[in-house]
This record gives sequence, structure tokens and C-alpha cells, in this order.
Amino acid sequence: MIIFSGTAHSDLAQRIASSVGQPLGAVDISRFPDGEIMVKIIDNIRGEDIFIVQPICCPPNEALMELLIMVDAARRASAARITAVIPFYGYARQDRKDQPRVPITAKLVANLLVAAGTNRLLTMDLHAQQIQGFFDIPVDHLYAAPVIVKYLASQKLDKLTIVSPDAGGLKMAYAYSTMMNSGLAFVAKQRRSPNEVTALDVVGDVAGRNCVIVDDLSTTAGTLTEGARILMERGAASVRASVTHTLITTEGMRRLKASPLTELITTDSVPKEDWSGCPVKVLSVAELLGEAINRIHQNRSVTSLFKVT
Repeated sequence: MIIFSGTAHSDLAQRIASSVGQPLGAVDISRFPDGEIMVKIIDNIRGEDIFIVQPICCPPNEALMELLIMVDAARRASAARITAVIPFYGYARQDRKDQPRVPITAKLVANLLVAAGTNRLLTMDLHAQQIQGFFDIPVDHLYAAPVIVKYLASQKLDKLTIVSPDAGGLKMAYAYSTMMNSGLAFVAKQRRSPNEVTALDVVGDVAGRNCVIVDDLSTTAGTLTEGARILMERGAASVRASVTHTLITTEGMRRLKASPLTELITTDSVPKEDWSGCPVKVLSVAELLGEAINRIHQNRSVTSLFKVT
């Protein structure tokens, strides 16, 4: 088994390799003068089980193309099996045709990965569960919930209510509320544009409760901050947010700093932001991904990784 890292999030790849107990594989990634990506795998990988760690972010186009080229290089170097370890699966927002003449980019990326030579996918908290079905190769879909729930339990919050920021996230929120043995609510919202969200009402009892908004992804923080605002208006004692993948824009950072959120809990699935001025707790998913890599390599079940201990 050899673990390689792209340039999108080498810090996480290093932590994953350390949790597995081995160094990262040697690979040279550079650019031609015109900006094309050049990849050369230094180690001999003939007949090896290869894992390539690369979230599709920061910026997504570069990260995706780099990943595809690394997979192609590994395939042509006669690797026995190539697993793409994608902590954050980018281009997942467009997972269906909800308007005329729009693409399904989540399926397009799946096609590209398989065409490049990927034999297996390891990812975390997909934006939509059905994306697993876009692949004709095995997909191991992990959840950050065990890591996040363990942290929330350590905070010993009484009168806890898990809140979905919209009706579509109810399944995720219900899973958290079951694990935490807490109340459940959701915010009815209206999205006016990709950057603007208006919270309309709250379904569920939140008065006097410590609320935690759970979501898989945040960029502009409009959903989180609008949800926090209306929850406080409805009498919530405090509002926290838990987001697996946080790729906050400048506008999103401004909103977070001005919001009534007590804390934002996130993971290191994507490179860290400059969180100065924001109450943020970053939890590492390196050990979870490292254990999954070990189990995949040893052909063992990864089901137990979904459990909260």
C-alpha cells in the first residue's frame, strides 16, 4: 500500500499517512510554462495498492485535473488498484437536471474518474446520497458524524435540539438527533440566488433550547446565518452550526462574524481558512480516513466506522 497526495490538501494527506503509520509516497507535481500539470511518480508502484488523497477544491478545476492526471500516471505505471480518496467531492451541487439545459456535473466527474482509471472511491459526506449510484465502481461513503457527535457530547449541552437548515437536510439532522438523543427541528427557507437565502419559519420546538444546525457544505454562510437569526428570534438559548465541508468566501466570513452563532464546528476535509475573529472548532477526520484506507487495503468491512463510540 502506498498513499500519495495531490497539492490541494497535503496537510490532511500527511496526517492520514501518519495515522496509517507510513510516509507519503514520492511524487513530483509541477507545471509546464503554459500552466499544464506535469506529474511524475517517483516510487516504483508496479502491483501496489495505491491511494491518492485529493479533495476537489481550492480551486476545484486545478484539483480535479491534477487528480485525473495522477490516476492516469498510476494506471500506466501498472498499479494493482487505484483508490481516489476525495474527502470533499466537488461539483456535487449539480446532481440532477432541475432546470432546462443544465449539466449534471456530479455524474460528469464520476465518468472522468472512472475513465482515468480509478478502481475505487473513498469520500465523505456527499452533497447528495444518490451520487454513489453515478459510479460503476465501489464507493465507500464515510460520514463525519461520529467525529462531530463525539465533540458535541463532550460539550454536555442540555436541552439540545438538532436543526436542519432546510427540508432537504432532514435525513441528516434526524441521524444526528438519534445519535445525540435530542430534539429535532428544521428551518423553512427560500433561496433567492446562489448567494442569498431567506429563512421563513421554524418547524419544531426551539424556545429555550441549545440548537445545533447541521449541514454538509457551506460557502457563503447564508443558510447558516439566516437559520441562526430566525432560531434566536424564536427563543433559542444558543445556536451552533456543524458543517462537514467549509469553503467560506469573503462574504461568508463577514456574515459569520456578524451572526449570533456561538460556535462553528467543522472538519479538516478541506484546507483551513483564516478563522481570526470567528469562534471555530476544526475537528480532524484524518484518523477516520486512515482507518478506512487500512480496512480497504485489508479487504475488511468499513461499516463499523459509521458507529459513534
